Amino acid sequence: MSRLRSPITFLVLATSLTLASAFADEKLAGIACRSVHLAFPAPEGTAFYNEVTVEKTAEGTYFCVCGFNQGYFGIQEQSRGKKVVIFSVWDPGKQDDPNSVDPEKRVKLVSKGEKVRIGRFGNEGTGGQSFLDLDWKPGETYRFLITAKIQGDRTEYSASIAPPDAKEWRHLATFSTLAKGKLVSGYYSFIEDFKRDKVSATIERRARFGEAYIQTKDGKWLALNRARFTADSNPAKTIDAGVEADRYFLATGGKVENTHTPLQKEMELRPAAQPLDVRPDRIPELR
Repeated sequence: MSRLRSPITFLVLATSLTLASAFADEKLAGIACRSVHLAFPAPEGTAFYNEVTVEKTAEGTYFCVCGFNQGYFGIQEQSRGKKVVIFSVWDPGKQDDPNSVDPEKRVKLVSKGEKVRIGRFGNEGTGGQSFLDLDWKPGETYRFLITAKIQGDRTEYSASIAPPDAKEWRHLATFSTLAKGKLVSGYYSFIEDFKRDKVSATIERRARFGEAYIQTKDGKWLALNRARFTADSNPAKTIDAGVEADRYFLATGGKVENTHTPLQKEMELRPAAQPLDVRPDRIPELR
């Protein structure tokens, strides 16, 4: 997944890792499903909440639920049906070798949840990454929450997930990075096919996203009722997005046709019937 540095960059991003530039060649359109995204316009905040219901999946698929300028948080189906939750935060700077970053400038682990694996990554920017094995199921709704807290010249980003009917949230990790006073901004979600073996392009991936909210700096919750549909530079036309049952949906691959929202156009949801801030069962206490 390639790094998103601003809402403007988001509109033209290529989420593929090693084939981003090659996807400009139409001869390679059939190697992978095209990456498709939702970009949510909203001000900087202290928290980002979103939900996902995967409807169609396949090996080598990443469903990013809470993406933001400093990192991304979602679920993957890896090889042989293995499923995980992944949360990553970037180091500052533009580099792909994780060993080239000054130790004082690297992402630092503040805390992690039980059974969460921690490491560093490269080749898409560099940073800290966490994984939790979770056998998530299509058709079930999972809740995601990112929170941010400024600590001097660093910001601590914390990720938690709530499986269906969970009474408690599961904490993945809290990472600290040199964000220069930035909180959470540049909100997005996406679907990416990272298997890229030609066969993967023939299999549809589909998911519904939302309800989505941010918590503004003054503590109020703001519903993300607008989203722009974008995609990477892979020219494949088997993509679609739209609004369905008061949720956004994204679809890519297989025999998908773009019959709903055209690329670069915005979708709009009806306002939520009940604001998130009067439904305390939805989120943990934010400190």
